[in-house]
Amino acid sequence: MESKEKSHYAEETQESSDDHSPIEEVRLVVPETDDPSLPVMTFRAWFLGTVSCTILIFLNTFFTFRTQPLTISAILMQIMVLPIGKFMASVLPKRDIRILGTSFNLNPGPFNMKEHVIITIFANCGVASGGGDAYSIGAITVMKAYYKQSLNFLCALLIVLTTQILGYGWAGMLRRYLVVPAEMWWPSNLAQVSLFRALHEKDPKSRSLTRMQFFLIFMGASFLYYTLPGYLFPMLTFFSWVCWAWPHSITAQQIGSGYHGLGVGAFTLDWAGISAYHGSPLVTPWVSILNVAVGFIMFVYIIIPICYWKYNTFDARKFPMFSNKLFTSTGQIYNTDKILTPQYDLNIAAYDNYGKLYLSPLFALSIGSGFARFTATLTHVALFHGSDIWKQSKSAAKNVKLDIHAKLMKAYEEVPQWWYLILLGGSVGLSLLMSFVWQKDVQLRWWGMLFAFALAFIVTLPIGVIQATTNQQPGYDIIAQFIFGYMLPGKPIANLLFKIYGRISTVHALSFLSDLKLGHYMKIPPKCMYTAQLAGTIIAGIVNLGVAWWMLGSIENICDVDALHPDSPWTCPKYKVTFDASVIWGLIGPRRLFGPGGLYRNLVWLFLVGAVLPVPIWVMSKIFPEKKWIPLINIPVISYGFAGMPPATPTNIASWLITGMIFNYFVFKYRKGWWQKYNYVLSAALDSGTAFMGVLLFFALQNQKLTLKWWGTDLDHCPLATCPTEPGIVVIGCPVF
Repeated sequence: MESKEKSHYAEETQESSDDHSPIEEVRLVVPETDDPSLPVMTFRAWFLGTVSCTILIFLNTFFTFRTQPLTISAILMQIMVLPIGKFMASVLPKRDIRILGTSFNLNPGPFNMKEHVIITIFANCGVASGGGDAYSIGAITVMKAYYKQSLNFLCALLIVLTTQILGYGWAGMLRRYLVVPAEMWWPSNLAQVSLFRALHEKDPKSRSLTRMQFFLIFMGASFLYYTLPGYLFPMLTFFSWVCWAWPHSITAQQIGSGYHGLGVGAFTLDWAGISAYHGSPLVTPWVSILNVAVGFIMFVYIIIPICYWKYNTFDARKFPMFSNKLFTSTGQIYNTDKILTPQYDLNIAAYDNYGKLYLSPLFALSIGSGFARFTATLTHVALFHGSDIWKQSKSAAKNVKLDIHAKLMKAYEEVPQWWYLILLGGSVGLSLLMSFVWQKDVQLRWWGMLFAFALAFIVTLPIGVIQATTNQQPGYDIIAQFIFGYMLPGKPIANLLFKIYGRISTVHALSFLSDLKLGHYMKIPPKCMYTAQLAGTIIAGIVNLGVAWWMLGSIENICDVDALHPDSPWTCPKYKVTFDASVIWGLIGPRRLFGPGGLYRNLVWLFLVGAVLPVPIWVMSKIFPEKKWIPLINIPVISYGFAGMPPATPTNIASWLITGMIFNYFVFKYRKGWWQKYNYVLSAALDSGTAFMGVLLFFALQNQKLTLKWWGTDLDHCPLATCPTEPGIVVIGCPVF
């Protein structure tokens, strides 16, 4: 019977061998074969996966509190577990163990690629929970460190776990739309697929380097090189030569500063700086890079200079051109303690007496771009992908044309939908329970929770479509906080929690969906993926909160820049941005800033602009169907060209664009064989070498306070770039006009 099944499976595979993916990059990188007999959820996979997830979540949580935060990617563990897995396969006894009625073999054979993928799925949970953006730990840090709340640990644990498991529930609901269709190809996964193949497959003999040799050489080079921008010569991160040519000109330094200005002529020779905000440019499609470039050039080199120098929009010249800080009308830093009540509400009388809050011009316009990006995403996906989504909804994906990868996955039993619905319902129920039991601490009532869930349900699919096809994730943090700030003004904690449940659950959902696509490419049984992701999520959530809780309780004055020693590394820059957002949208509220009479009221029109802009492009694509380039114009991705600034700088984005253009246009077009074999391997090598050296430098030197002080350790050499140019504004260290 078993041999017949295998024979039938082989025939089906042979018949479907011509059903290649419609995406050329996928055809070039992802293997179109499978061996269903390989063991997946082995003892080795569980042990190494749990350890990898724990180590990554510890390191990423630890580093986010530091002045120079460092996100350690799962690639670090992806490489480290390979020799350990092979070692375990050589020494573990080959016998069955029986626990709680379940039997398993300690050593079912050689360490294989599918085990390696499952371990990486575990590790990815450690990155999604503790690295990158602040996520739910950001809310807890703001509540304890900035608002000085005595938060209950159980309440904090529920916040962390429910937001992550809520995202897992959304991911399960959207698998048919964002994982199964071949057009949803999730470009960032191709780097991991390439690395897996480099680590496990033997290349045919040739004179050129094998992928493994290439990876080791460039990982070693990246490892050694990062000692320069990471420790010895940090100025390589922002090389701003314009400031050297005009050391006494504020205007020249505003234009040329790579750290505090427009970055004209500036560049970075630091891979961490290139990939810091938009991810690796080597894994982003050329069309996406081109769209981002259009938005970036339009915003940074046209809109910002006109608003600042020609029209002085929003009193722009009173403040630095580029800053994420909050200001008073006289250009000084805004002290939020002066307008806060003991109950963490807005003291309206104190606010009226102290004065309005102001933003730097680039910060204000970046917020406005977020308004346009939100509505443009909804319109774009409705017009260009709405019919496909509707067809898949009606047919439950049964009549959708399957590529070779989807057909190979039919050999495995699918996860029942109710497994995900249980997680979704459980997280919703626990979240509502928390809002009743700890209502005074979280400020967010049950109706606010339900509205957050509804918002996440509406936007996760369209944003997922954009990310799955372009490798860019249009955020809507600003929109979530803007909407709720109107509904419940003066409540900063409630606004912060609404963002966590309405937006961050979507971030987690997209992370889970990306991993599901990785499992799809690597032919991992869906039930194994479900188990690994759920276990990794729970482990990561508990360790994440445990580490943060320990640091918040044991490091004196953590995150309090004014109370800390000037050389203290515990200034929490990522969480300061989270706190500032809670002040803007929750404490003061969008009505005072963007409502009638508000200084930034005209930015609200960008909601309408974003909703309308995709329409003429869609109409043109229907009128001129032969013009294949028209549908490639992507307004949400164009607007993503100025997303994340600040803290991202124009130099970060410009260097990302140039690097991506070199590899994904010129190399892809003129050296396709090299690109197919090495491009994604190079991306993984650069990530790995930088991460290894970053960890080593921290524990060996920076944590021991062995820092260097010389000309090359100054990041920018543009001290005047942060100065205002409005006459009469007095700021320490700046000339007065």
